[in-house]
Amino acid sequence: MSLLNKIWGSALFGLCLVPPVPAQNSPKPTDLADKSIEDLMNIEVTSVSKTEQKMSQAAAAIFVITQEDIRRSGVLNIQDLLRMVPGLDVSQINANQWAISSRGFNTQFVNKMLVLIDGRAVYTPLLGGVNWDTQDVPLEDIDRIEVIRGPGATLWGANAVNGVINVTTKRPADTRGGLISASGGTEKQELSTVQYGGTILANTSYRVFTKHINHDSLPETDGSNGTDGWHLLHGGFRADTNIRQSDYLTLQGDLYTGNEGATIVHVFSIDPPNTDFLDTRVGLSGGNLLGRWNHNFSSRSDTSFQFYFDNNRRTGPSALETGNALDFEFNHHVVAGEHEDIVWGVGYRRTWDRTQGTIDQAFTPSDKALQLFNSFVQDTFTLDPNQLFLTVGTKLEHFDYGGFGIEPSARLTWTPSSRQTYWAAVSRANRSPARRDEGLEAALGAFPDPGGSTTPLEVIVFGNPQIKPEHILAYEAGFRAQPNARFSIDIAAFYNRYTNLVSLEPEPQVFEASPPPARFVAPIVFRNELNGSTAGGEIAANLKVTNRWTVSPSYALLKMHLHTDSGSQDTISVPDYEGSNPQHQAQLRSHVELHHGLEWDAAAYFVSSLPFQQVAPYARLDTQLRWKAGERLEFSLVGQNLLRDHHLESLDFLTLVNSSLVKRKAYGRMSLLF
Repeated sequence: MSLLNKIWGSALFGLCLVPPVPAQNSPKPTDLADKSIEDLMNIEVTSVSKTEQKMSQAAAAIFVITQEDIRRSGVLNIQDLLRMVPGLDVSQINANQWAISSRGFNTQFVNKMLVLIDGRAVYTPLLGGVNWDTQDVPLEDIDRIEVIRGPGATLWGANAVNGVINVTTKRPADTRGGLISASGGTEKQELSTVQYGGTILANTSYRVFTKHINHDSLPETDGSNGTDGWHLLHGGFRADTNIRQSDYLTLQGDLYTGNEGATIVHVFSIDPPNTDFLDTRVGLSGGNLLGRWNHNFSSRSDTSFQFYFDNNRRTGPSALETGNALDFEFNHHVVAGEHEDIVWGVGYRRTWDRTQGTIDQAFTPSDKALQLFNSFVQDTFTLDPNQLFLTVGTKLEHFDYGGFGIEPSARLTWTPSSRQTYWAAVSRANRSPARRDEGLEAALGAFPDPGGSTTPLEVIVFGNPQIKPEHILAYEAGFRAQPNARFSIDIAAFYNRYTNLVSLEPEPQVFEASPPPARFVAPIVFRNELNGSTAGGEIAANLKVTNRWTVSPSYALLKMHLHTDSGSQDTISVPDYEGSNPQHQAQLRSHVELHHGLEWDAAAYFVSSLPFQQVAPYARLDTQLRWKAGERLEFSLVGQNLLRDHHLESLDFLTLVNSSLVKRKAYGRMSLLF
């Protein structure tokens, strides 16, 4: 880093901590910045119990990103927005891929983190994880994002192992009128959104939108062009109808198309052995349709029925992946007497896919359908009115991989006063195998035979039809306090025990003459021979220094201790997992209300090193100057990664694409409501 960059970064970091002197007669702010910290901590959340409850009383490590947080962040996508969540590890791999997880096990396809958008699970059972490049919700339409760190399987099911990210969009009645939003700047990063909402008759509200993303390529680690440019055109709608006072219907859907690039490791030929880098371009397309019916029988009983269909498709020069999902879910919430609050439900999901194998990767069988049946019940007992609550529940699932799974939990909340909350929880969750675990055949490379023969050697990773679900037994505890209207603190600690984790087991070489060419194959097979524990905690605070200046520091600690079974030959997975997740993360966010409609936001982040990936510790500084030119017009100037010209965030050897360097960038943004 040059001396000039150091001075620039230090100055900006210092300025974000010093509030300006307000004008004597400037008007008092009226948005969320003027609310007390206690008001913010009492935001209603639903992800912990599937019923509305105050965030301060939720028996889980939960963080809520509000619409005001989104505006203050200045970011252009959900992925960067999630960086503000304490303990959430967000690593950008290249221009179009991210790895996002909490409390460890972060990879490109994080299989222990469940992501929901308006109740629709976007977890893919083919590779296991989330394709973040197609999760493109207009940020202006998001009402809140609830992030649970820790298991949520009792309500949300398998794969809600280390956390749940639940994105909830606004009702169309709250987005009436038109919206035009556009941004552009360095790195040829451009984004635009056009939206309109209105009413049909007297009881139906709607909105329709279209959004376009254009992101230029980032440089690879050697400085060459990463050819990973990202282009996406996305359109969607939502319509809500009040049939009667007791019935509320929602229908919404999305369609998208686009393409993205990447550099991958490609086996050009086996004999002679030739493994090298290949620039690829992948076509993206898909869509979804969701319907939901909410019915209130009374103030003490309500139900919801939801269905959705999801389709996604990825095409390349010789590759084809098509995935489909059909999901039905019924929930019933009832208040039983004075001391019980019960929610129960049943669900069914069917997924089916079609793939086309290449010399690099194939699935056996190439096409497959999977079914998931589930039911759950959760009961919250009031042991002492307004002070002591016990929530117990369990989920029962049957999946084609792994059979039946039981995911119970117990959560205790004690609120000795309106400004203090103590909570503790113990829960069990499962990670169901994905198609990747069971039927993958992926070539890592072709090489000359180290034994000296002229026959080449091919290293191949194989799935295992006998693979089992992974399990976690989690112990958590936390404390929230609001000593006064200007300060709040949230502390969470955890200890997790993992069993049946997937390991990479090398097996003896075999000679294969068919299909030609003849070669030795060194197989690496997925097995459940890895176990261990993780421990750590997160602490976050909010301090309203003055009526115009708020700071929000946080810190997260993660310790991982894994080991293989006595018969395991895996020497990679333990150092990979333990050395590919940061032990320390810290951040400091600052929001300052200036005068004449100006607001200044800054956020400083620190992430410790990833020794196994040889990723050095890095710090980033983001800042935004926002001007409210009127009730309906806003302008923003945003700078990201200001401390360095570029830095590396991920270099996972199991990532399907080559990593790129995250660049310093600046852009402007305009938003107009009409």
